[in-house]
Amino acid sequence: MKITTTERKKYRVRNKLKKVSDFDRFRLSIFRSSKNISAQIIDDRENITLLSVSSIEKDIRSLKNNNKIELSKLVAEKLAKKAQEKNISKIYFDRGVYKYHGRVKVFAETLRKNGMKL
Repeated sequence: MKITTTERKKYRVRNKLKKVSDFDRFRLSIFRSSKNISAQIIDDRENITLLSVSSIEKDIRSLKNNNKIELSKLVAEKLAKKAQEKNISKIYFDRGVYKYHGRVKVFAETLRKNGMKL
């Protein structure tokens, strides 16, 4: 079976991160669509998702925010808050197929401002 270009890019980024990452860090995987953004913190040793946040959730969706950059800031703040409740402060940022630009960059910078170490 042939792998598509986007899957190849995603695996390339992810495998590079896994090679250089420490075992005391979890992976933050991000997904960005044309309207929404979601992220999840994953423990790769146990292969489980520790927590996830999305712009589709009721409390974020109820804010009626049409600006996608502001939406990604809200999602990042909520993710940082949830991570601090579970005592997670060190993560590595898996941007996937997306360039570190625009909403993805704002998301990462907001996480750093809220105390996460990327």
